[in-house]
Amino acid sequence: MGAATAEQTRLYGVCDYYDAESLLTEDERRVLGRLRSFLDREARPLLAEYWERGEFPQQLAQPLADLDLMEPAGLSGPGADGSSARGIYQGFRIFELARTDASLATWYTAQAGLFRTAIRVGASAEQQADWMPKVIDFSLKGVFSLTEPDSGSDIAGGLSTTARREGNTWVLDGAKRWIGGAATADVLAVFARDVADGQVKAFLVDRQADGVTLEKIHGKTALRMMQNAHITLDGVRVPESMRLHNVNSFRDVAAMLRAMRSDVAWIATGIQAGAFEAALRYVTERRQFGRPLGSFQLVQEKLARMLGNVTASLSLVVRLTEQQAKGIYRDQDSALAKMQTSLLMRETVALAREAVGGNGITLESDVARFHADAEAVYSYEGTHEINALIVGRALTGESAFTR
Repeated sequence: MGAATAEQTRLYGVCDYYDAESLLTEDERRVLGRLRSFLDREARPLLAEYWERGEFPQQLAQPLADLDLMEPAGLSGPGADGSSARGIYQGFRIFELARTDASLATWYTAQAGLFRTAIRVGASAEQQADWMPKVIDFSLKGVFSLTEPDSGSDIAGGLSTTARREGNTWVLDGAKRWIGGAATADVLAVFARDVADGQVKAFLVDRQADGVTLEKIHGKTALRMMQNAHITLDGVRVPESMRLHNVNSFRDVAAMLRAMRSDVAWIATGIQAGAFEAALRYVTERRQFGRPLGSFQLVQEKLARMLGNVTASLSLVVRLTEQQAKGIYRDQDSALAKMQTSLLMRETVALAREAVGGNGITLESDVARFHADAEAVYSYEGTHEINALIVGRALTGESAFTR
């Protein structure tokens, strides 16, 4: 009876088989429980409709910001990034969002992960003092604008957006693609190559500045709720005060990516948990041949494999987060976590789809949404191959990247 009572008080139950949740404090669990209640009450009823429409439910944006999830009052810290929230809480915050919906997690981490990291790593102390409080309370909304139409995996060498300095003003020309949340951002954190020295610089560009054009990318089959944009920059003028003063080469951009890949690994893990839980609910309720679907051997084998994948992924991201809390940030560590959790995610959502059968391709079961959205997460923040080569370089001391 005691074990059953303890199980009822846990947030994550069966999908957290080895109880990583026990690493959270009661205050952290309280904040996550508040997020869970909001997602179950306000978000879940909207997801299938808005996914099919290919639109983000904007009515959730401000209430999510108002939950004060980035640095909630009363949490014990500090985090490795200088925040008042510990890394393990931040990871489970992403996990909670992703186990509900990948687009919601991507939307939130665009601000709390990508844009915040751009400011934390790239801005000067004076800029951070001005901008960071506004990032935390969402009064300054921004997006990370790095990927280009012709450069994704090879962005380090292929970045072609240019920045030309004219006195205290910079002139930007080029294009960015796949920038999630750009249409509702206040500023775009744009990375461009300085024509004077060939080095990468970064700028906060007003979304409505002259010369900025945004086009919604249509026809997506994954992350349909997340609004991705193609951005054209044509003679856009940016004052020197809006340049991120600590970004002076791609090495500084790489430091951001190193920190952000762990967020994507948590998203991939949360997607697995959501797909597994949806499949488990379905096979428990569905009856075939006069028996619960979950009573069949082949179905139970799929459930066990899914749980194994979730457990392995959660163990991996928790350990990575613990290392980062000690200040240990290595390219190969975050690359390994993103690579492996995404690989297991792909298998997990496929097994969930199989377990639910034909109904697994309908939005009613939730499984279809996770199954489709996983393909986008598998590719962004470094493809499987790119992350594998980062790990391989660390293992052998030899770079296999083409030049």
